[in-house]
Amino acid sequence: MTTAFHGALAAAGRAPEITDDQDVYGWLVGSWRLEVQHYAGVDVRARGIAGELHAGWVLEGRAVQDVWIMPHRPDRTRPIEDGANMYGTTLRVWDATLGAWRITWTNPARDHHEQQIGRRSGTDIVQLGVRANGTATRWRFTEISPASFHWLGHALELDGTTWRLEGEFIAHRVDR
Repeated sequence: MTTAFHGALAAAGRAPEITDDQDVYGWLVGSWRLEVQHYAGVDVRARGIAGELHAGWVLEGRAVQDVWIMPHRPDRTRPIEDGANMYGTTLRVWDATLGAWRITWTNPARDHHEQQIGRRSGTDIVQLGVRANGTATRWRFTEISPASFHWLGHALELDGTTWRLEGEFIAHRVDR
């Protein structure tokens, strides 16, 4: 049954109706090692927390799905520090009518859920959304190269102008 499920979910590549210009997330496909800098608004660099990210094309190549894991799986056998538990998935689905990617993130390990819209902005990818409580969010992929990227997650403060850093990861490619 698991093999049938994975076979029905996974795709070899993107669907032909998604053009090169529309393919904002195909570069993410593969496996990545994460250096965790900030998480849940806390600077965790001194803790040396490592994570992992795995992404692939799914749903006949019309979506990119990933799994973000922190701490990485070998460290999940010991007790996980408060606030440092992430085992979640993002589904990024191309919406031709919108001309952008609809993003759904869920991390059941912390009961955290987000919905955003993702687009290119220059050389970056910017995902914007609003949480159920009305807080605006901005998540960005920056410094994207074939071997690495920088991810930043911000939430808008009540003043409506100040973006508070909630998450930051430096990623290094492990495998395509």
